[in-house]
Amino acid sequence: MSQSYPELIDDLNAAIARLRAGAPGTMKAFSGLAREALVPGQLDVKTKELIAIAIAIATRCDGCIGFHAKAAIRAGATREEVLETISMAIYMGAGPSMIYAAEALRAFDELAPPADA
Repeated sequence: MSQSYPELIDDLNAAIARLRAGAPGTMKAFSGLAREALVPGQLDVKTKELIAIAIAIATRCDGCIGFHAKAAIRAGATREEVLETISMAIYMGAGPSMIYAAEALRAFDELAPPADA
């Protein structure tokens, strides 16, 4: 990443504003989805934002990392909580890759013609 997260967020906010003007219905629906997902229930907003950070790491979304780190700060997340969240994201990034690697090998083995054919 070559720019700071505050700059990235500002750039993305400008781009999102243009997208909102060009596709208002889609963006309104997306905003509604975001608002509904963040309604406190069994999980509070801070926990939901920490989950979003982990998912942003796993999906390698720089903008998502920036937006959700900022939201987690607003929700009261500490640096230690973010570090623990990051640790889980690192762990889960490796684990799913291993599982999918095993699945890819199984798919190849199941789909390949028999060796003696």
